[in-house]
Amino acid sequence: MRIRWTVAAANDLEHIWEYLRLHHPQFASSTIRQIYGEIRLLASAPRLGRIGREDGTRELVISGLPYIVVYRAKDGAIELLPIFHGAQNRL
Repeated sequence: MRIRWTVAAANDLEHIWEYLRLHHPQFASSTIRQIYGEIRLLASAPRLGRIGREDGTRELVISGLPYIVVYRAKDGAIELLPIFHGAQNRL
């Protein structure tokens, strides 16, 4: 399956990068690489994540990091939705 980045997911990843670059520069590159790497796994294992909070979604918890990628399989592709920090208040 193809990975399709929504604007929201791309923006979220950019915000994660900027935050880490400013506050924890020693972790910025490795964290972004790990998030990308685990997202790539979804192309061959779309059910890898747990069942999501919203109907029809799944959530990929990034191993060893506090980030969660919300996604859904749609039209033969994995559509990435928000990427958020696990401590964020999700309404």
